[in-house]
Amino acid sequence: SALGFGCAVLSGCHLYLFGGKDPLKGSMRRVIFYSARTNKWHRAPDMLRKRHFFGSCVINNCLYVAGGECEGIQRTLRSAEVYDPNRNRWSFIADMSTAMVPFIGVVYDGKWFLKGLGAHREVLSEAYTPESNLWSPINDGMVYGWRNPSISMNGKLYALDCRDGCKLRVYDEKTDSWSRFIDSKIHLGNSRALEAAALVPINGKLCIIRNNMSISMVDVSGTDKRAEGSSGIWENIAIKGHFRNLFTNLWSSIAGRSGLKSHIVHCQVLQA
Repeated sequence: SALGFGCAVLSGCHLYLFGGKDPLKGSMRRVIFYSARTNKWHRAPDMLRKRHFFGSCVINNCLYVAGGECEGIQRTLRSAEVYDPNRNRWSFIADMSTAMVPFIGVVYDGKWFLKGLGAHREVLSEAYTPESNLWSPINDGMVYGWRNPSISMNGKLYALDCRDGCKLRVYDEKTDSWSRFIDSKIHLGNSRALEAAALVPINGKLCIIRNNMSISMVDVSGTDKRAEGSSGIWENIAIKGHFRNLFTNLWSSIAGRSGLKSHIVHCQVLQA
């Protein structure tokens, strides 16, 4: 199976998988998407450049990819491109200032922020502004305290403050720091199964998805008015019955006969 591929949702109901590294073919340009309305998979135009372990995001229903790796002399990439589903084509955008393999990214305040490792394993951070088609190096408090996974909701930036996702940190623009917290006051543990793998928005709430498919929903709509650390806005959901068996069987098939513990690579929300 491919490693380092991208995953994104366009038009609310189309789940795209793109790029990645095939064990036999190496880096790929291939793009496919699943339609929740037709319940079928379709091919889309290939990316312009083969790449894996790259950054990706969606802005104005267009899919952006940048950086990553590819076999060859120029292993770490600077190039970036965008896919417009209305035109059904990829186009190159401005190259990043330096080549990077991103390990975290988020769209915040109209910009696409990326943080990753350069060709010499140094930590780099850049921001892309679509309107001007420009990349600029970033070195401020937001990037310094930024952790994965993170999410931008209702104009605010959230990230995890602990491994099991029971405490969130909130970026404060005024102080340029991650000085605010939302704490459930209930620590679940440090095992791989309880590790928080993704943050996604569902029905206006921030959902924390863990590797064991347990979910915490946090109502962040009125956190400014509540005392920080209020546990009343947290709701834990456990998957039971038929759905739990479904996920268990799916996870077993992914892990294979070796019984290796699996973990969530991507998590997206689709509208049928």
